[in-house]
Amino acid sequence: MKIGIFGSEYQDNKQIIIRRIFDLLLAHEADIYVDRSFYEYLTNKLLFSPPVHGIIDGDDFQVDVVLSLGGDGTFLRSVARINKQEIPILGINTGRLGFLADIGHNEIEDTLAELFKNYYRIEERTQLRLVTSQHRYKGYNYALNEVAILKQDSSSMITIHTSIDEQYLASYQADGLIIATPTGSTAYSLSVNGPIITPQSTSLVITPVAPHSLNMRPLVIPDKSILTLDIESRNDFFLVALDGRSEVFPANISLTVSKAEHTTRVIKRHGHTFYKTLRDKLMWGADIRES
Repeated sequence: MKIGIFGSEYQDNKQIIIRRIFDLLLAHEADIYVDRSFYEYLTNKLLFSPPVHGIIDGDDFQVDVVLSLGGDGTFLRSVARINKQEIPILGINTGRLGFLADIGHNEIEDTLAELFKNYYRIEERTQLRLVTSQHRYKGYNYALNEVAILKQDSSSMITIHTSIDEQYLASYQADGLIIATPTGSTAYSLSVNGPIITPQSTSLVITPVAPHSLNMRPLVIPDKSILTLDIESRNDFFLVALDGRSEVFPANISLTVSKAEHTTRVIKRHGHTFYKTLRDKLMWGADIRES
């Protein structure tokens, strides 16, 4: 099995876990391919030079499975590197909360054993596609979590004129607007009081960030909807962030956000359900009075 490895470069205190993962992969006789920046981090910073079959440069590579070692941010960066390739990705959590990278350090041995036995399931996760007028956006224009339109500075709000399927919805006066997938409903959108949506739902959620009007509430819409956004800003610029990758745009740019034609294929262990993740990560039903 060809395994591609991408990882965070800020986990010096996790090197025991990282070394254990490589040892397990070698014990399973995997062909290991490592992202160049992560390999340089391992060799230069951690002084660890694992035997590998190759180094991954760019976004065009061929492996059977990608392992993301880090937190959810590392997972999202790995998804962007996979791009439209139908390579399944497994997130091993060496970060903090970990909704996407949900394999804990105490599950690594069992998870990798199941991986090499092909005993796992794959969830197809919706992505969003951003299109800009004048072809302004030049980067990877897809997002697994969300597309966020945000004010550039800390002063004035922006106005986001929003239409759905060519029907006018509203003009949001706010610090920003988030269009999130079901996967992204537990990320940025949740932090500004958006609803939680199960990953298999065929929905998107529009969530304003600090809206000027208190009656501007989150809205769940079908994922086949096409959103058109036109932005007014006093300083004539605003930010667009796709899974945290942000760029500055002039206010005369029109944005279109829709469901992407491809999905992200996420590897999940049998028994690892979304509801269990909610209980474990958000401590649903936990009594903090209990010792």
